[in-house]
Amino acid sequence: MNRIPLKSRNVVDVVVHTVLALIGIVGLATSFHDMGWLLAGVGGLLVGTGVAIAARALRLGALLTVGLALVGYLLFGSAFAVPGQAIAHVVPTLTSIASLGIGAVWGWADLLTLRAPVELPDYVTVVPYLAAWVVGLVGTTLATRWLPRRRTAARASLLLIGPGLLYLASILLGTEEPYYPGIRGVGFAALALVWLGWRHSTVDSVKVERSKGTLGRRLTGTAIVVLAAVAVGTLTGAALAPAPQDRFVLRDRIVPPFQPLEFASPLAGFRQYSKLEVDKTLFTVTGLKPDELLRLSTMDSYDGHLWTVAGSKIAADGSGSFALVGGSYPKPPLLTDDGDQTISLKIGAYGDVWIPTVGYPRSLTLGKQTRDQLAGLRYNATTGSAVLLSGLQKGDTVVESGRLQKTDYDDATLRDVPTARLQLGPADDIPDIVAAKATEFAGSTSSPIEQLRNIEQTLHTQGFLSHGTASDSVASLAGHGADRMEALFSGSAMVGDAEQYASAMALMARSLGYPARVVMGFAPTVTASESASGTPVKVTGHDVTAWVEVPFQGVGWIPFLPTPTQTDVPQDQVPKPQTQPQPQVRQPPRTQNNENDLVTNVQIDNTDKKSKDPFVLPTWAIGVGLGLGIPALLILVPLLVVSVLRRRRAARRRAAPRRRDAVAGAWDELLDRVGELGIATPAVSTTRRRAAESVGPHLAAGTDGLSVATLARRTDDAVFSGRELDDAEVDAVWAEVIATVDATRATLPRWKRARASYRLASATGWARRVTALAAAQRGGAQRGGSQRGGRA
Repeated sequence: MNRIPLKSRNVVDVVVHTVLALIGIVGLATSFHDMGWLLAGVGGLLVGTGVAIAARALRLGALLTVGLALVGYLLFGSAFAVPGQAIAHVVPTLTSIASLGIGAVWGWADLLTLRAPVELPDYVTVVPYLAAWVVGLVGTTLATRWLPRRRTAARASLLLIGPGLLYLASILLGTEEPYYPGIRGVGFAALALVWLGWRHSTVDSVKVERSKGTLGRRLTGTAIVVLAAVAVGTLTGAALAPAPQDRFVLRDRIVPPFQPLEFASPLAGFRQYSKLEVDKTLFTVTGLKPDELLRLSTMDSYDGHLWTVAGSKIAADGSGSFALVGGSYPKPPLLTDDGDQTISLKIGAYGDVWIPTVGYPRSLTLGKQTRDQLAGLRYNATTGSAVLLSGLQKGDTVVESGRLQKTDYDDATLRDVPTARLQLGPADDIPDIVAAKATEFAGSTSSPIEQLRNIEQTLHTQGFLSHGTASDSVASLAGHGADRMEALFSGSAMVGDAEQYASAMALMARSLGYPARVVMGFAPTVTASESASGTPVKVTGHDVTAWVEVPFQGVGWIPFLPTPTQTDVPQDQVPKPQTQPQPQVRQPPRTQNNENDLVTNVQIDNTDKKSKDPFVLPTWAIGVGLGLGIPALLILVPLLVVSVLRRRRAARRRAAPRRRDAVAGAWDELLDRVGELGIATPAVSTTRRRAAESVGPHLAAGTDGLSVATLARRTDDAVFSGRELDDAEVDAVWAEVIATVDATRATLPRWKRARASYRLASATGWARRVTALAAAQRGGAQRGGSQRGGRA
């Protein structure tokens, strides 16, 4: 077929299509952190358009065009979409090619679940590159190879689908703040209408000879209509455009697909810091204020053994609902902002995944980390906790700018403020003694802040601090499970460290109905001069601590520090029993005993007592077992499978919702069972009476002596008479069918019965159909060959 020449109007189609696609692409500006997305989008559009034009010039078919497009996608994708992974930002590498594949599959989900504007991971920019590449390839192919064959306005309008989808994607994948929606929308609509009007005019000029004046008047009229539509659309859009918070964007409707963290509970490793790493410099911090706490992890779920982070499957805003973040961090809920603060950390012996932070991070900068490692950064806006999946290493630096929660509230101000209503992780298996002590310590007041302060002060003043080290006056067991909580309150004195006291207070608050959570972190000693001068402060394992946070409406999370400072645990004074002096008694004189009389003859068994060897199965027994077991499995397993399938088939037919269908199922079961016994059965389309005539002579009578012909007539009467059947009649037909099959089976030789046990009607019928189909194909091929031979 001769190629249709590419005319100027087709070039105009390609240009218009490209411009409309660019208008759709630029709407993604608010979703990305830098301009890399624009390079990727424009590059993908150029690659797709160029491949379509080249394929037309080379007169390639559909498959070759797709192959050339994939080559262009991989060859130029590194330079346009992931230049940072390419050699000299141009030459593809294995890493860049892998990112092009990963981004095409997973980039869409990451773009929706990342916090906009998105910066990491690198493969996210593959999304605009891929979308523009597909639109450019398909649209240009239609404009240059499909549209010229039949010039109609309807066919021309199909070119708007691709750019329209790009425009829609920029809205759905964007944010609440659109990118110049009025200018883009008006420009897209105006260009599309003018182009369609011009296209319609050129189509008519092919059919009917028109003067230049007529064509000019039509174009002028189209332009007037477009300008009017633009003016009305602009004014109406400005008046009716929804507020940014009311815009529909997918990222606000989609729950991030990242699963909750499954790391060990940080609180379970509390003694790791307080005992084994007490003198190690974990990291140094600069910019921390006096008496300020560093947050490490926040836990709000208790299972009777550990406080852990609760994932999104348990709580929508749980402490384990971590998500990827882009260039900015979301504002936490319930926060009463008390200003910003920036701290700098330099990691030493610390090597965990949890990042120490102050307040709620607004931004995090990690040094000595590759972009692939930074892609593992996760953040929980509810708790302010951040993790790096690859873990912090010695020499890493962390610079955090965080929002501070206002905490200097007077308790009198909060006396009438209720706690906030939140869905936290469950707190199960709270010991009864903890709930009882909560009621006792809270006192008679009804104010939440006063009850919580009473519990805090009671634990702080009546408890004693012990880390369980050799220097402590009394031992203190680690852990914060239910048994440890019971031991804390059941002894003569409360003894423990921040792990036990924070856990105990949080459980007490939960038992009273208050939403409490446990926070683990560090409380380094920072002087005012060190804070003002920016002197780095060493943070060691000795500074580890834990505290409790409870949210109040309109205020935010208020911290409570119940851990006592007293270390001199009072000892139990139990008087020792005094010995009573006994009167002295004169001892009898010693007698001279023969040494041999003092020795008793003992028979010593000098034989070696060797431990009995464990029983080992002989090799011949293993061989015999395998020799007998494998054939037994080959024989019994198919028999079991066939038996189960037969029972399921009969049960399904007998449990038919209508009784007439159950009776018809009994007849079908009869024919299937007869066929499985090796008796030839007629085709499915044969009537029951004819089928009875065919198989009747080979069957034995059942218990009631009914013939197969009688069963056929009874089945037809039940199916076609329209009368109501009862369960007794259905059971009678099924019982007669089973009896007939059993009686017929008993007449067969033993080897035929054994062979019939492995037959299944459905499998046999399928094999017959396949055989018949193959025979028909062979017969058709032979007839075709003979006909060709005759013509020759």
